[in-house]
Amino acid sequence: MPHAGPAGQPDPDRNQVLLGVDTHKDIHVAAVITTLGVQLGDAAFPTTATGYRQLLAWARSFGILNRAGVEGTGSYGAALTRFLRRHHIAVIEVNRPDRAARRRHGKTDTVDAVAAAHAVLSQRATTAAKTADGPVEILRLLRLARASAVKSRTQTINQLKAVIVNADPALRDQLTGCTNTALIRRCADLPDTTPTDVATATRYTLRRLARRIQTLTTEERELQQQITAVLDTHAPQLLQRNGIGPDSASALLVTAGDNPDRMHTEASFAALCGVSPVEASSGKTRRRRLNRGGDRRANAALYRIALSRAHTDQRTRDYLDRRTTQGHTRREAIRCLKRYIAREVYQLIQQLNTAGSTPRTA
Repeated sequence: MPHAGPAGQPDPDRNQVLLGVDTHKDIHVAAVITTLGVQLGDAAFPTTATGYRQLLAWARSFGILNRAGVEGTGSYGAALTRFLRRHHIAVIEVNRPDRAARRRHGKTDTVDAVAAAHAVLSQRATTAAKTADGPVEILRLLRLARASAVKSRTQTINQLKAVIVNADPALRDQLTGCTNTALIRRCADLPDTTPTDVATATRYTLRRLARRIQTLTTEERELQQQITAVLDTHAPQLLQRNGIGPDSASALLVTAGDNPDRMHTEASFAALCGVSPVEASSGKTRRRRLNRGGDRRANAALYRIALSRAHTDQRTRDYLDRRTTQGHTRREAIRCLKRYIAREVYQLIQQLNTAGSTPRTA
């Protein structure tokens, strides 16, 4: 029976419940608590479409469900996050409990699920999860495939050069002194002979490795073209800024996510990129230290932008010179510059987010 409010009307707050989920590869463990923190139940569900529907129906059987705290919203919980959002449930990203809490309360999947729900209730967890359902998620997937292709190509080039070092002098002399492009082309043109001895096996291996490098190079270029096409469609303003190329733009957008409105200030974005200084004061000492947290890919992207502008933009050079005359080192000046670039990028991302023609693009 619903609880009555002050005027005799049903009180919806009394009927509200919160969901907490500890996510895993094959199962998700869920727990439901009241707004007073009382645990109502817990259960495990498979990570399938049917399992997601069962989890939602089970949670709603306890009362009105509007909020859910989910661990691992960027990994095992990404699909569940999208499912819950499609059913108009606000998903809050919950970090795993700290070690001190685990020592006090123990560690089980149910305990973690209940802790996730309590984190939302106590507002220790307030960050909305990334939606991962728009152009930025497309960029993330394309970047993932491209990074894999680049890594494999680099590994294969190193293997090819290692084979050449141990090759017969006659073959090694033919391939020495070439640029990488010429070396790969020459190895790919070697005769496709059946390996019957060390010499023929060496030529056969070099041909195979070179052909693999060419394939990976083609794949990497195609993926780069796809990334640029997505940026041209959904975030052209970023590419129009000095020093921001497709790789840096996509890295910064992936950090912000498809719903950058979850970041209320540009300081939040700067913290996500690891360019916000951290207070390290004690007693009479007042100082700030380097922030080594945040997304290091985004941090590296801001660094590349800063270096590019330092070489091509006069205003940037003037700023760095002014900082160095004030007593800052070159490295400290670039750190300050990265903070300003993060502010500029945040404003551009917010413009993309509010544009009617490109809703929720960043």
